[in-house]
Amino acid sequence: MSGIVIDNLRKSFGPTSVLSDISLEIADGEFLTLLGPSGCGKSTLLRILAGLEVQSGGSIAIGDRVVDGVRPKRRDVAMVFQSYALYPHMTIAQNMALPLRMRRLSAWQRLPLLGRFMPRTTARVAEIERDVTRTAKALGIGHLLARKPGQLSGGQRQRVAVGRAMVRDPAVFLMDEPLSNLDAKLRVQMRAEIKELHNRLGTTFVYVTHDQAEAMTLSDRVAVMLDGELLQVAPPHDIYADPDDRRVAEFIGLPKINMLEGVVREDGRVAVATIAVPIGEGLPVGAVVTIGIRPEMFDLATPGDSFSLSGTVRLVEHMGSDLFVHLDIGGQREPLVARLDASRAPAIAGAHSLSVRFDPKRALLFAADGKRLRQRSNSSVPAGAVREIVS
Repeated sequence: MSGIVIDNLRKSFGPTSVLSDISLEIADGEFLTLLGPSGCGKSTLLRILAGLEVQSGGSIAIGDRVVDGVRPKRRDVAMVFQSYALYPHMTIAQNMALPLRMRRLSAWQRLPLLGRFMPRTTARVAEIERDVTRTAKALGIGHLLARKPGQLSGGQRQRVAVGRAMVRDPAVFLMDEPLSNLDAKLRVQMRAEIKELHNRLGTTFVYVTHDQAEAMTLSDRVAVMLDGELLQVAPPHDIYADPDDRRVAEFIGLPKINMLEGVVREDGRVAVATIAVPIGEGLPVGAVVTIGIRPEMFDLATPGDSFSLSGTVRLVEHMGSDLFVHLDIGGQREPLVARLDASRAPAIAGAHSLSVRFDPKRALLFAADGKRLRQRSNSSVPAGAVREIVS
């Protein structure tokens, strides 16, 4: 078993707190992504898992073994870095073989000249070469083993970095933004390859990224972090459709979710702009709340629609299959963004004002402190809507 249990983990650099009481269980064979903006503490958490940083408090167990204070090479984890961390003077075969040589050969056996005369050196070196060749072929880089990193493309170097981790057959893979140095097309290709690798190996993966498309397409579960705090851990669809916190709702989704400020009326409706939305039942009269509406939940309004918002057209973005229409709504600080089908372009061409409608049953409600207020079933957004954020 190679699951991970993180219990009340804390990390501070001097007076600055970086991680605050992080508790998380990662199942054996699970693909979990730590998602958050730069500086939220996700890479620090990964480095603590790898043993490259020491926590200020709390405990970590990998499998059935507590690894607090255990050196990195004895944790049975392999880390893939953002910068690839390949040695430029070594061939690809030598880069991939390095962790195996350090693990399987003694200091005497690793000596350049004398090592070959040590007992069993030849057999172990041959075994290492076989493992490297097998792994390289599985990743489609078998023909590159004689080259050096400077002779490879970014995608090829990324495969080498993955192969160097994979050849060790670790209990856990740790990946720190491994695709951030690649162009957009190659990132999509490498996402698919990493997912296929996880499916084939069945090993526990912990993946760090600030890219929500990577998190939503790769993960069994996503752990959203902000300012050293773990906000929510859930499957991708639940993170998108059923966020626990306003900060999670705003971080996930492109374009960003619309947040409309309103006040609860005596009849339990929430007054927003010129309409009253029936989602405030049971809340105190006069309470200030926020209604979250995803851009794809809107469509053009027709006469007689009960829940429609009208505003001045600020901007129309033509995105090929979609239109992003920005509207200035009275009483709201931020423009509303509606994601409409491109077929609606003739209907809004040259319009100075526009009305859009939405289904209040699909809206999300948040309290003044940003916490989610659940008034009904959490299945308000169909699973297919998750695809919207990566298109």
